[in-house]
Amino acid sequence: MAVKQQARHALTVASLLLALLHQPWRTFAAELTWDPSGYVLYCPCMGRFGNQADHFLGSLAFAKMLNRTLAVPPWIVYRHNTPPYTNVHVPYSEFFQLEALSAYHRIVSLEDFMEKLAPKHWPPSQRTAYCFETAAQRSSDKKSCPMKDGNPFGPFWDHVGVDFDASVLYAGISFSAHHQPQWMKRFPPLENPVLALPGAPAQFPVAEEHVGLQRFVVWSNKMMEEGEKHIASLLTRPYVGIHLRIGVDWQNACKMLKSGEAGPHFMASPQCVGYNRQKALPLTMNMCLPELGEIRRAVKLWAKRTSARSIFIATDSESHSVEIEKLLKGKVKVVSLTPDSAQMDLYILGRADHFIGNCVSSFSAFVKRERDVHGLPSSFFGMDQPGVSNPKEEL
Repeated sequence: MAVKQQARHALTVASLLLALLHQPWRTFAAELTWDPSGYVLYCPCMGRFGNQADHFLGSLAFAKMLNRTLAVPPWIVYRHNTPPYTNVHVPYSEFFQLEALSAYHRIVSLEDFMEKLAPKHWPPSQRTAYCFETAAQRSSDKKSCPMKDGNPFGPFWDHVGVDFDASVLYAGISFSAHHQPQWMKRFPPLENPVLALPGAPAQFPVAEEHVGLQRFVVWSNKMMEEGEKHIASLLTRPYVGIHLRIGVDWQNACKMLKSGEAGPHFMASPQCVGYNRQKALPLTMNMCLPELGEIRRAVKLWAKRTSARSIFIATDSESHSVEIEKLLKGKVKVVSLTPDSAQMDLYILGRADHFIGNCVSSFSAFVKRERDVHGLPSSFFGMDQPGVSNPKEEL
């Protein structure tokens, strides 16, 4: 069984890499030309990578809905605990293939937009911000978009070299497809060539209809090469990848579920309880903040079912590696990356023979979406079969 799993997984990875080499993506011209249909710019200013990725899929769909080119922003990486404690802005292409997105819609990196297009077509003194009227209430004059108020907003726009000269406010409109005609009518590209928004034009968690856009988010060649080297050197297949979201901030968040302040739809939980609010499955504490007993149970179950020889742990806190090694009687290798890298953790989890994630976490949601694209199996703590409640689970 284990040999079959290894062979099947090797075939999956080989097929993926082969497909990437033969994708009919257009080669980006060295000299960009202005898109008369307009552009969408935004700051990925809500949360860490998982949240930014959810918002990115919705923003990509929004740009296509308006037939505008999306200026793909860099990822914001926070260094709250690492000197010099400033944000790092990582170009999209550092982690993923920018060209892959063009199979869905027209895109340009925000860096290229600012360097090659903005000086002529969106110069200083002609840079207008667009925001909801409610957002403008936070500004001192109550009628300007607070585009650069606080962190990460100010550092983001400073990083790309943008100051805003005017604001356009709107209300009674949302980013959903239902309001597409209103967007087209109120903001024609001839008069509004660049829609620069303070945040992503998307909902969180990612809308159900946009989940499938994950297939256009393809790891960069550099990430794939480094990831496969890590897997080859640290892990023996079959391996189970697990995401432990159990840090102090997460413990505080999950208290909202325990107190009843949060219901079944809590952060990224629609990925496992279902998007339909009327039919959503119960969201249990083990699905949000698994106790050690639940971690042990799930790991033992899937280690046995996959005949695992390795366990890979990505965590924001304690890895429980010692307990897991004892649980599996030292017969299974338990590995974590040191120092950890969020994106490399995601890559390795995405390539596991089985993945156990956290139902409520957008980090786990990224892994689950990617694995669904490639037909790889996943489960959650507190939910062994996605979409089916575990027996005897209670709030």
